Amino acid sequence: MLEGSTKGVILSVNGPVVVAIGLPGAKMYDLVKVGEDKLVGEIIGLSQDKATIQVYEETAGIRPGEPVESTYEPLSVELGPGLIGSIFDGTQRPLEVIREISGDFIARGVEVPALDRSKKWDFHPLVEVGEEVEPGDILGEVPETTAISHRVMVPPDVRGKIREIKEGSFTVEEVIAIVDQGGEERPLTLMQRWPVRTPRPYKRKVNLDEPLITGQRVIDTFFPIAKGGVACIPGPFGSGKTVVQHQLAKWSDADVIVFIGCGERGNEMTDVLMEFPELVDPYTGEPLMKRTVLIANTSNMPVAAREASVYTGITIAEYFRDMGYRVALMADSTSRWAEAMREISGRLEEMPGEEGFPAYLGSRIASFYERAGKVIALGKEDRTGSLTVVGSVSPPGGDLSEPVTQNTLRVVQVFWGLEDRLAYQRHFPAINWLISYSLYLPHLEKFWRENVAPDFSANRNLAMQILQQEAELEEIVRLVGVESLSFRERFVLEIARSIREDFLQQSAFQEVDTFSSLRKQYLMLKLIITYYQEGLKALERGLSLRDILSIPAREKIGRAKYIPEEKIETLEELIEEVQEEIANKLKGEVESNV
Repeated sequence: MLEGSTKGVILSVNGPVVVAIGLPGAKMYDLVKVGEDKLVGEIIGLSQDKATIQVYEETAGIRPGEPVESTYEPLSVELGPGLIGSIFDGTQRPLEVIREISGDFIARGVEVPALDRSKKWDFHPLVEVGEEVEPGDILGEVPETTAISHRVMVPPDVRGKIREIKEGSFTVEEVIAIVDQGGEERPLTLMQRWPVRTPRPYKRKVNLDEPLITGQRVIDTFFPIAKGGVACIPGPFGSGKTVVQHQLAKWSDADVIVFIGCGERGNEMTDVLMEFPELVDPYTGEPLMKRTVLIANTSNMPVAAREASVYTGITIAEYFRDMGYRVALMADSTSRWAEAMREISGRLEEMPGEEGFPAYLGSRIASFYERAGKVIALGKEDRTGSLTVVGSVSPPGGDLSEPVTQNTLRVVQVFWGLEDRLAYQRHFPAINWLISYSLYLPHLEKFWRENVAPDFSANRNLAMQILQQEAELEEIVRLVGVESLSFRERFVLEIARSIREDFLQQSAFQEVDTFSSLRKQYLMLKLIITYYQEGLKALERGLSLRDILSIPAREKIGRAKYIPEEKIETLEELIEEVQEEIANKLKGEVESNV
């Protein structure tokens, strides 16, 4: 806060919206301290000498006449060592530290720095005195966790010659380097600040050509998302959005995970906080919290802070992207963020748009998702980093035509449509394969071909055709019964059921089934496709449908998902077993006819 800043006074209070006067020099989005308790707020409107402020804390008890003081700085986050493994609220206050101060409930006006000011970090410089540096260059590294090495970067507004650089243990506020900017000395610390509403700069975006591997078969095989891509998970309440988000946060092969609980129920955030420290990352063997940042803004927290939590999370994610890491951000749920916008907009008496949402809803959603991407970061090294954004949407009653879902679908490239009908049938993830889509499939063809198998995409396309045939045949069955179908069509229904139950259905709570590598996914689907192709050939050569469906290997196909990763060669043996058993059945049929 600037010394000598002029204090204003509260003119009116309307829930989280406060109008103040007497703040000369105040600017849009400046951070302010409201009332005697110094509640955190942000200026969202200016009209002559009046400033409209949205307050990120509970305003009960605040009255007109109390002081308001501007910091003359925008809402910013602290970026430096100590982010990984931390749990913050929507305005980046560390919740674990606040709990020690005020107990289980956050006291109003409590002010705690986001990063620990007393902890010392080991800094190892990578540049030398006299070296020219530009924005984004890496000054040195701090081993933040065993999974993540924190790369200390030159801030975007600094360019010059290294005059001094130190090695050793430092707090985030101690000077580790001095840069000479044309005769002006610029001291640098392990920490930098960045305004949350301003996207962090980069050189350029690049094409997306690598999938974000999640271990979820319906996603990785059928509707993949690229690293740097954007996806939307809409679905009615109870369809499993949060569980899917948790699975992506747990098992995706990103280097850093940022999970935003935006207006989430407290018990769901508790599940994350309790589970993540105990779970082991399948890629590094380390606890998942050693690569995770949590932003918790539960439904009982002030509504205005929901908007801040989304921007806080994506700014932290961009910071790690700029280091050259692959970052995945989960926002659960953007509907509650939009509802917060609607509430604030209503209190500001703005002209409402569709269903009462503000007219700028679409542009706000688009600007959030546009911050995703795969980029060449600032700096001489041309580091490549990616930021993948997955947002869940909670349309009331599962109505996908409502404004938040529709505005989201305009900007995302992947749509995982959850359906309560599947959830009620205990089919999880309850992603409807007939309405979901991924526009990244053509961009990822080369990756599948070179890193998994040449026929990966062909098997996937054939499986989708079978599922679409099933939907058409089910209409006939409902009208005239299954007896009207040919044996070939009945076999298609059996194979479709196998794809649904033995491949797409996946348990998040079963130790082996919760995660499937790409190799296992390929072999599991190839096993079913091989059964389908060999069975069709046998049908055409006169083998009965009963004989094809009664081979002993069919039961093993249903249990294939429970084969551990270290034994997936068993699947290759099972593929051969299916071929042999059908061939033997066919041979026996021919001999009996002779």
